[in-house]
Amino acid sequence: MHPESFLVLLAQGLGAGLSPWAPGTLASLLFLLLWWPLARLPRSRYLLVVLVVAAAGVPLCGLASQALGIHDAGSVVWDELGGLLLALAVVPRRPVWGLAGFAVFRFFDVLKPGPVGWADLHLNGGLGIVLDDLVAGALALVVLSAVGAALAAMAAPVDRD
Repeated sequence: MHPESFLVLLAQGLGAGLSPWAPGTLASLLFLLLWWPLARLPRSRYLLVVLVVAAAGVPLCGLASQALGIHDAGSVVWDELGGLLLALAVVPRRPVWGLAGFAVFRFFDVLKPGPVGWADLHLNGGLGIVLDDLVAGALALVVLSAVGAALAAMAAPVDRD
């Protein structure tokens, strides 16, 4: 296999992005399987993994985009990995939180509100491909953090003095 072909396949999530049905959604579901063991890492190491995935994704997604001749081709899903891992950076390692993070991340990534849409429209190449997913992941992280804080507040004992 030619090295460029392998890199394109890697950018395509080792084939997950080739799904004819919602490749980004399918890849994100599969990437939950990577999140599960990574969530055991200390937070600093987990965030280092997110940084490495994102940094590697810029040239990787840029190369795949050029090779395929399509900017942000639907089959290129490496960027979903970085966004999803960022979204799940602070949630408990529980299936329900993983699925919630997946749903909130996909909501922002698909609908592209506000800053997600801006990044998608105004940034080109690998940086643009990766950054809109990182912004979607950051927004999902904020939502999940707020939900977690609200749940913790509701579970806290009430001081009735």
